[in-house]
Amino acid sequence: MARILSLDTSTEACSVALKLNDEVIEDFRLLPRKHTQLLLPMVQEILSNAGITLKELDAIAFANGPGSFTGLRIATGVVQGLAFGADLPVVPVTTLETMALTQYREHFSRYVLSAIDARMGEVYWAAYHWNGDGFDCLAEPAVCAPDRVDLQSLSTEQRDADWVGTGSGWQLFDQFSPVVQSQLQQTFPEVLPRAGDIARLAELYWQKGVSVAAEEAIPVYLRDNVAFKKGEGPHAK
Repeated sequence: MARILSLDTSTEACSVALKLNDEVIEDFRLLPRKHTQLLLPMVQEILSNAGITLKELDAIAFANGPGSFTGLRIATGVVQGLAFGADLPVVPVTTLETMALTQYREHFSRYVLSAIDARMGEVYWAAYHWNGDGFDCLAEPAVCAPDRVDLQSLSTEQRDADWVGTGSGWQLFDQFSPVVQSQLQQTFPEVLPRAGDIARLAELYWQKGVSVAAEEAIPVYLRDNVAFKKGEGPHAK
């Protein structure tokens, strides 16, 4: 069992979690544009309440994207600073897989199509299958218009599985193709990435030796042309 601190600011939610052996302690807050003020105090509080220091951890994990450009940069900067100062490895976890784990943990959904509203008429998406010991990524994270999301590259058995949709991208359900709509049993558009599930996934990766040095912990944007929506500029709080 690993001792892992995890954090996420990739969406409007700001969350920090601490995995100590079998226990996961999480602080999850929905406070858009306050990530810079909240994140470090939340980290300090959760460590203090648990009576543990950074140097006593095995690793730090974070959601490295896709998601809000500003949010990803905030989390990346904090993680790099904490990990470098405490000489800890970093475990990056994609937001889309994190939401798939939330879906599996809460509803036992084994086939999950994760989607986040990427604005500009697009969604970030990926497809996952829970294999009993982690996720198989059946469609790698990508960004495109909702009507271009498809599962046609999968096997017939996989396409015919009981799929569910999770994440804010499914607020745009009517914009997805009729084929994709028909493949879904249900959608959960209210699901956001959570630091607790980042920590749970990070432990699986850490046990397999998957981690990076602090300076190699970088965000994954997917979209090359970084464009800001209102309130998400380089000085957004």
